[in-house]
Amino acid sequence: MLTRFTNIKILPRWIIILIDLGLSVFAASFAYLLRFNFDLVSVYNSNFYTGVALFVGFSFLASMITGLYAGIIRYTGLEDALRVAYTNALAALLVVVLNTLLIWQAGHGIVPYSVIIIAFLVSVFLLLTYRLLVKWVFAYYRGGRGYVKNMMIFGAGQSGQQTRQILSREPNVRIVGFLEDDVSKVGKVLNGVRIYNAKDDLKLLLQLLGVVELVISVQNLVVERKKQLVDAAIAARVKVRNVPPVHKWIKGELSIQQIQEVNIEDLLGRDAIKIDNYYVQSELENKRILITGAAGSIGSEIVRQVMAFNPAEVILFDQSETGIFNIQAELVSRHEITTPVQYVIGDITNRDRLKGCFEQYRPDIIFHAAAYKHVPLMEGNPTEAVLCNVLGTRNLAELAEEFGTSKFVYISTDKAVNPTNVMGASKRIGEMFIQSLNNVKVNGNATKTKFITTRFGNVLGSNGSVIPLFKEQIAHGGPVTVTHPEITRYFMTIPEACQLVLEAGAMGKGGEIFIFDMGESVRIIDLAEKMIQLSGFKPHQDIDIVFTGLRDGEKLYEELLASAEDTIPTYHKKILIAKVSEHPFFQVNKAVEDIIDLAMRESDLELVQRMKTLVPEFKSNSSKYEILDSKQVS
Repeated sequence: MLTRFTNIKILPRWIIILIDLGLSVFAASFAYLLRFNFDLVSVYNSNFYTGVALFVGFSFLASMITGLYAGIIRYTGLEDALRVAYTNALAALLVVVLNTLLIWQAGHGIVPYSVIIIAFLVSVFLLLTYRLLVKWVFAYYRGGRGYVKNMMIFGAGQSGQQTRQILSREPNVRIVGFLEDDVSKVGKVLNGVRIYNAKDDLKLLLQLLGVVELVISVQNLVVERKKQLVDAAIAARVKVRNVPPVHKWIKGELSIQQIQEVNIEDLLGRDAIKIDNYYVQSELENKRILITGAAGSIGSEIVRQVMAFNPAEVILFDQSETGIFNIQAELVSRHEITTPVQYVIGDITNRDRLKGCFEQYRPDIIFHAAAYKHVPLMEGNPTEAVLCNVLGTRNLAELAEEFGTSKFVYISTDKAVNPTNVMGASKRIGEMFIQSLNNVKVNGNATKTKFITTRFGNVLGSNGSVIPLFKEQIAHGGPVTVTHPEITRYFMTIPEACQLVLEAGAMGKGGEIFIFDMGESVRIIDLAEKMIQLSGFKPHQDIDIVFTGLRDGEKLYEELLASAEDTIPTYHKKILIAKVSEHPFFQVNKAVEDIIDLAMRESDLELVQRMKTLVPEFKSNSSKYEILDSKQVS
């Protein structure tokens, strides 16, 4: 019987209304009996039926006004308790007002004030008690009276309390405590749940309380503190989940589906950076902005961020039809965006297509993110790497100069530093070309366009990055593949990288190569182990890690500076200017002409050999082109 009752999804509202009114009848009747010491004659002679009818009638009216009947009883929480209280308070107030008016007009009332007070208190008690009883019955029987999952919540503030309320609705869940860094809260009890010191031996505490899951509810928690919590939880074999920022809650309310597992990106990222929004605004506001590679992970994020600075027009250029369609759908759904957006499908190696775009839109600023970037693929297809990363960049740069674009921001990579692969070398040649073009003078006049380069490492979650690959491998039970036990990489979040691109682009005067503070490099094996642990498994036991060997063109350690380079600080502590050797434009331009010609003829060995001549620090690694380095040495 009870099992069938608990299988009912939601009780009809009319049943809830009838139950509430029945309890109101009982509360009013009991109030009369208590007021007159259970003397039935006195009760009968005190307008008993009229008084009960008034209290029940006004209770019904108050319930309609406050929507008390609309709550789902099995999920009763603090807000529902407050709603019960002020619904009955409203009903009592209405009775008091009517009673007072009758006293003024007729000299006597209908309901004794003491009866109203007693009825109010009893009604609140009964309505709340029966709701909590129903909630307990559902929780008890739906949970099957079996296994109970002990959970803790880090953060006893408003977000933590709402998290507790959401989790308490789940069957088989018991909140055994809150964790707090604020010692003034430690030792107190919040809604029957004790608050513990999060700075104690957290691993031991989690084990003593039998916790199987920790939920981090604190908003804007610094990354370093989150790392500490996650490490302690992992050591105790406790799963960790995270409450999203308040602005991502659906209609201002948290749902159980939004409490997600902690991502490795949350731990590799760093605290939010601060950029000079006023300075960036002055650069981008009312400007026509062209973004190449606008459908990619970096390009699309630049699009999102640029929109916040009120540009006059934004032109999205990419060869990926599907990618442009997706970013178009996203922008159209954001009704707050009023900036005109143009969606252009095209290839940057097609100069005629590019020129048509420039003639039509005449961009003031260009963010050039389009590139081939996958190292092993480009090692096998060097001609395509050169056509996209060198020819495409030259096309854009020359057209920017021809049409008077004020700024050209070239997005490069740390793989352009002491390159060991074709992709990195092609990006370095792109850097050299636009830097030399920035310094060229025509008839004694400097170039009209300021050419600026930004250089940074891997971005978390970008297309083809190692993290999505590891996630997929873990989801399939492994093994997780790592190329080498000592390989390391720098990581930065996509939003942070794009913020710094905008800032560097705004501060650039032309000719600079800006590099970003990427923090500490991360061992990929450590990354793989942490991701396996976050998924609730033991690395090397539950899920294997297999070393596959360095891929074509891959190197163990990425660099942001070449050995002969130094840096100059800027006003932003995360942005530095690399002091690099500069090359005469006519020399670079002639070499680029030769390289593009070889790429057109698909002469791979000659092409790579010519690239090595132009970029002498280009030494191949784990590649068939290593033979060219040995020939140079001999």
